[in-house]
Amino acid sequence: MGKLTTHVLDTAHGRPGAGVKVALYAVEGGARQLIREDVTNADGRCATPLLEGDTLRPGRYELAFGAGDYFAALGVDLPSPRFIDTVTIAFGIAHADQNYHVPLVVSPWSYSTYRGS
Repeated sequence: MGKLTTHVLDTAHGRPGAGVKVALYAVEGGARQLIREDVTNADGRCATPLLEGDTLRPGRYELAFGAGDYFAALGVDLPSPRFIDTVTIAFGIAHADQNYHVPLVVSPWSYSTYRGS
């Protein structure tokens, strides 16, 4: 059985993004349904997979990361409004028997993602 995991890497400070709020949504027909909320640990990861086993189903999803609040809590001098605030990554799961790792690599000025293993 597959699983969905994530982690946050803070490239501005060269460390894991600890304490970042993460929300997972299922997206169907244009509507978002909140599945789970979590906060990253000291390693920048959620302690358990966001989805696994029977809860991992093919479909469209979104991960929303509270990056702006994370950088503000660190005391980073951010403009108002923030350039990077809530980072939303829209992605699809095609095969429930595979692992999907969707990390966020972020600074106050940029972000990227990729499908990891």
